[in-house]
Amino acid sequence: MEAAQAIKNEKQIVVALAGNPNSGKTTIFNSLTGAHQHVGNWPGVTVEKKEGQLVSEGKVIRVVDLPGTYSLGAYSEDEAVARDYILFEKPDVVINIIDATNLERNLYLTTQLLEMGSNLVIALNMSDELKAKQIDINAARFSELLGVPAIRTVGTRGQGTKELVAQALQAAGNKNPRVVQINYGKEVETELAALEQDILSNRQLVENFAPRWLAVKVLEGDQGVLKSLAKYPGLERLLARRAEAVKRLEGLLGEDIESLLADKRYGFIGGLAKEVMTRRQTTEERLSRSDKIDRIVTNRYLGIPIFLFAMWAIFQFTFTVGDPFIGWIETFFEWFGGVTGAWLESAGMPGLLMSLIVDGIIGGVGSVLVFIPNIFLLFFAISLLEDSGYMARAAFIMDRLMHALGLHGKSFIPLLIGFGCNVPAVMATRTLENKRDRLITILITPLMSCTARLPVYILFAGAFFTANQGLVIFSLYLLGLALAILMGMLFKRFLFKGETSHFVMELPPYRVPTLKSTFIHMWEKGSSFIRKAGTIIFAVVVLVWALSNLPVGVEYASQDSILGWIGSFVAPIFKPAGFGTWEAAVALVFGILAKEVVVGTLGVIYGAEEAGLTAAIAQAWTPLSAYAFMVMTLLYIPCAAVIGTIKRETNSWTWTAFAVAYTLVLGWLMAVLVYQFGRLLGLG
Repeated sequence: MEAAQAIKNEKQIVVALAGNPNSGKTTIFNSLTGAHQHVGNWPGVTVEKKEGQLVSEGKVIRVVDLPGTYSLGAYSEDEAVARDYILFEKPDVVINIIDATNLERNLYLTTQLLEMGSNLVIALNMSDELKAKQIDINAARFSELLGVPAIRTVGTRGQGTKELVAQALQAAGNKNPRVVQINYGKEVETELAALEQDILSNRQLVENFAPRWLAVKVLEGDQGVLKSLAKYPGLERLLARRAEAVKRLEGLLGEDIESLLADKRYGFIGGLAKEVMTRRQTTEERLSRSDKIDRIVTNRYLGIPIFLFAMWAIFQFTFTVGDPFIGWIETFFEWFGGVTGAWLESAGMPGLLMSLIVDGIIGGVGSVLVFIPNIFLLFFAISLLEDSGYMARAAFIMDRLMHALGLHGKSFIPLLIGFGCNVPAVMATRTLENKRDRLITILITPLMSCTARLPVYILFAGAFFTANQGLVIFSLYLLGLALAILMGMLFKRFLFKGETSHFVMELPPYRVPTLKSTFIHMWEKGSSFIRKAGTIIFAVVVLVWALSNLPVGVEYASQDSILGWIGSFVAPIFKPAGFGTWEAAVALVFGILAKEVVVGTLGVIYGAEEAGLTAAIAQAWTPLSAYAFMVMTLLYIPCAAVIGTIKRETNSWTWTAFAVAYTLVLGWLMAVLVYQFGRLLGLG
């Protein structure tokens, strides 16, 4: 107890993890912190913030996983968040995770961290892949030249992480870290020295910034840094000196100042790499394993069929493995509802309260929770593809298709994220620099089938398409994707005319995913479904139950209840789509709050868990109307959280209303088309 108390009382050491995307930074974060981590947002922005904790050598270490960035400029929110945290929060140590197989590219961020005067420890991650690539890195020489510890690590296997932590603890005691100074050449150095003198004469600036680093950023014209200087006196003088320096240097050297500084950094990186790295064979001489795989999976003709097969295989896996688990959970809720009802009755509980617990809470929430196995299995499969490096290839393949259709290839990344949840997908459109491309992507993202719709598909596919559940659900995902591309083309043609900009997409090397990493990613994504079941879904099923019992004295969940009135009022609209019942209408109305609520609402109305619900809907729908209902669920009005996110990201009620209106019309039209066309073919 005394030892634990001593640890608790000791000041925490704060370690920030910085690195390029795909450098294995998050894998090392997971390896260091295990289950002791929590996720939130950075203050004032929607960039995800991960923190965790570990205890080593009797010291408590708080680990902060910074957003993955290639530099610390002001071109994206991620870069600004990472830079501001290091600059203003001043962590005790910054561990820079470097992909050792791409040393030169990763060192650009390293040079910026060094210039900032960060107390740095470097992890040469993925060192196990160096041998296969015929690369050798002299870590000792690397450490010697930069004046910071450099540790070889293999994040996926936890190799080197103990030494990394030990070096971080040692570095935490170093209050005067070495500041590496890149030589920018005689002319630039002269101007930097003058700017540095101005900075040194300002006590407030010296207290908050490393003078040399600030002089470089001011000369570079870093807008984020210049904005943060606005509150300090003497800024006008500094800006005037900068303007003179830029004019002189650009006139003298014939290049813009930003390019001049970047060239010098790359020169420093090239020299450092030459000193510490030996490459026995070039890429051109020897194709890597990733290159060989890419020749097939990114092939112009095979790429899209392989991607579609991968998605189909995911759904087959989800249902083949998940169905037995669903059966067990159904049995549990049936047993639990029966036992609870009998116990409450024997205890003399009033019938209304008993109905709330058994019909409302157990019936409503239980009908949604039974789908947990499928949802977690789906995320497990997607995490495997992401961690292996394949999902980046999927985006690359679709990028070519999107460009061929006149859309921005980068739009496909938010669309892929939309398969999980539309809220982060809409926020991910921030990576699109062009406002027109971003608006188009925001408008079409809600058409991607998120996992919240999955319980509806599982319920109806299980009731009407038992032999082909995976294929039916795969067709819905495909329909959402096809309509998203089609609507994007229409918006581009009629609302947002103009040229499509280009971008470079990074393809990380293929890796064998570890079970630990895959399970952590699965839990991060899937746990939100459980949280929803305990919050919004719980609240809505209670509301639906209450409306099913009002006015007082009405028969529970009958057409005479308030719920029945609402459903009866809306139902005629859906008659041409084959599901013009008040029960279906009410489920869709409440599904606007959260799509999972569609199933929860049906569970309350029919007073049954999933097993009984399957039998109940089999009486009210036909296979054709069931498919039309799933199409409607896929396409109509985004959920409340997505609507709020669209408003925040577009800052426009007009575009938000447009997104709501067009998806409602599109959903209704497609559902009617499916039903009426199916009837013409004799399917209904």
